[in-house]
Amino acid sequence: MVQKIDHIGIAVKSLDAQMKYYSDVLGLKCTGIEEVADQKVKVAMFPLGEVRIELLEPMSTDSPIARFIEKKGEGIHHIAFQVMDLNGQLVKLEERDIQLIDQEPRVGAGGHNIAFLHPKSTFGVLTELCEY
Repeated sequence: MVQKIDHIGIAVKSLDAQMKYYSDVLGLKCTGIEEVADQKVKVAMFPLGEVRIELLEPMSTDSPIARFIEKKGEGIHHIAFQVMDLNGQLVKLEERDIQLIDQEPRVGAGGHNIAFLHPKSTFGVLTELCEY
């Protein structure tokens, strides 16, 4: 099912403040910043080998990222795995009683189809599946 780790999502209060750490201290290069309006989030991507670090800044107080930061603070929000046939994978996961946040794929950062699995079914880890 899983081809590789696609990215690790990190919830941050401010992209500007966090980006300096990833670029100046760790030496990573940001390849783009974009807004994902339906998720009310601004995203910055930092490639690291085959994996990307995805910084997520809330664009409003009612965004899922804002609620996450309010409840748990800044830090790792989710891990994303690349898969093929996302629709088919969601059907198989549901058949295995995995609780889906997204019943159908939606468009995420970079225009890729994504879907989230509920942490109650993934031992506390919010899991995103990405299809390219």
